[in-house]
Amino acid sequence: MPIPPLAKKPLQATVAKLKRTGRALGKLKPQPVNPVQALQDIKARRVARRTTSGLQLVLADRIDFVNPLHWDALAAQTVFLSRDYLRVLEQHAPDNLEPRYAMAYADGEPVAAMLLQRVAVGGAQLRKPGNKKLVDAPMAGLKEHLLVCGNLLVWGARAMALAPHADEGQLWHGICEAIYRLRRADKLDGQSDFALIKDLGMAVGDVPPALRLLGYRSVETEPDMVLTLRPEWRSWDDYLASMTSGYRSAAKKLIKDCAAAGLTLREAGAEEMAARADELHALYGQVHQAQGLRLATLTPGYLPAMAAALGPRFRCRVAEHADGRWLGFVTSVHDGATALGYYIGYDRAANADAPIYLSLLQSTVQDAIAFGSTRLSLGRTALEPKAKMGCKPEPLSCAVRHRVSALNWITTALTKTAEHDEPPERSPFKAVA
Repeated sequence: MPIPPLAKKPLQATVAKLKRTGRALGKLKPQPVNPVQALQDIKARRVARRTTSGLQLVLADRIDFVNPLHWDALAAQTVFLSRDYLRVLEQHAPDNLEPRYAMAYADGEPVAAMLLQRVAVGGAQLRKPGNKKLVDAPMAGLKEHLLVCGNLLVWGARAMALAPHADEGQLWHGICEAIYRLRRADKLDGQSDFALIKDLGMAVGDVPPALRLLGYRSVETEPDMVLTLRPEWRSWDDYLASMTSGYRSAAKKLIKDCAAAGLTLREAGAEEMAARADELHALYGQVHQAQGLRLATLTPGYLPAMAAALGPRFRCRVAEHADGRWLGFVTSVHDGATALGYYIGYDRAANADAPIYLSLLQSTVQDAIAFGSTRLSLGRTALEPKAKMGCKPEPLSCAVRHRVSALNWITTALTKTAEHDEPPERSPFKAVA
């Protein structure tokens, strides 16, 4: 379940939709605007952009360059900000991605820890699925840079840790100031036109006012599909027993069909993953290459190194054929009270004969129960099968800003026309007395 792009349809279809929506918007009657209020808003945004947050900032290119005690005091909130994980990210980052780090202090006390990523986007990220040609010939020479406050290799609010007692408005102002300083510092390596704050764990209407004041536009993405684990679920059988007969039979049938096809689902350790890293990467690639927009592609060593670094906080389950071949895998990460069904890969041809993907997907429930988690987060894609597992949507949104304030109308137009699929309503569990 890799991090999906903001729009999952091919680029040409998305562009066509934007044109149609733009024509429709052009026919709408403009809403009345209070010129006095509009002028006051413009002045307020201009002043905010030219005012510092009042926080002290530390910027770094490597996680080992920051104060470890200060970082760890905040970063304990998520494993994806742990220094163990971040060293793996630095050593096995996608070729087009460079991590950056920032810490904010209030009177010498650390109040914010941030992971940022400088991302180069070119034609390689804009290829049609199954086609070696670029989406459009003009894209062949495209090379842009994004500065992302977030992690393209995971979803959710897992790239910044904020002190709960600090002033929220000042913190968000400090985050935007850190983005601005890093963008300016990296200018010699290429201008970053867009800044993106990725996966705010909130709906668009709840985005902090400080972001809007600083020129950021918010856009809602597909929700995170989350299964709430009941306290009485101590095993896979307990989970099945809580389902209605139809859903329970369907879940059992997935395992039976895989067994009939000669497949066994079992755990694989870090050493075995490292020894068969190319095999894992090829399975991941079959899923990843089907995406229309691929901002970041894993390297073969990323998941094995992550398994070795995180130890019991990481699990890999493989679908192994009787002849020893791996035809699929899924990884799970223990992140505090939440378990993540992380990256998945499978042989598409074999999946046509046996439900490899669905069996691996539902096996993450076993891992979440074994971790002792209270929630299982499965990300944005494949909304229908996740709803059948009992997952419910939780809103996610992003905030984006162009470096030239006058061009922020582009981001405004995009946010107004962005669409995503709505998750279906499913009730797989028996009523609780």
